Amino acid sequence: MIEFVSKDNLEEILPLIRKYQEFYKIADISDARNREFFSQFGESNPFGCQFLFREEKQVLGFATVYFTHNSTLPAKVGVLNDLYCVPASRGKGIGRQLVEHCHAYVVDNGAARLQWVTAPDNEPANRLYKSMNTQQSNWHFYTYSG
Repeated sequence: MIEFVSKDNLEEILPLIRKYQEFYKIADISDARNREFFSQFGESNPFGCQFLFREEKQVLGFATVYFTHNSTLPAKVGVLNDLYCVPASRGKGIGRQLVEHCHAYVVDNGAARLQWVTAPDNEPANRLYKSMNTQQSNWHFYTYSG
């Protein structure tokens, strides 16, 4: 079952957020910073929302969507910024359900599309995305941290 993340269930996904950040080798992970940052998103936030996947009272995955705009369309777009499933639950369709839920959510909220990036060596994620009705971009992704 997919549900909105709120103050009532945020604590349940913080360990998964930590695991997600560890996967991407984030150096300075802080549960307090994660709690503060992710608590701002919710069902009625116009800037983004977070969802969790629950099965038999256990949280097995989460996804975070942010809204922004794309000047080349020009339109509002949803950015699937985070998608994580606990390793033991991978391959069971949870990631696909979360992506499809996020897609429906952004379309329902006026976005033209859902878009995201992932690491080229993230084999499980790339297999999932290639198995869906998606288009892979050949754009280069840059960051500038000062």
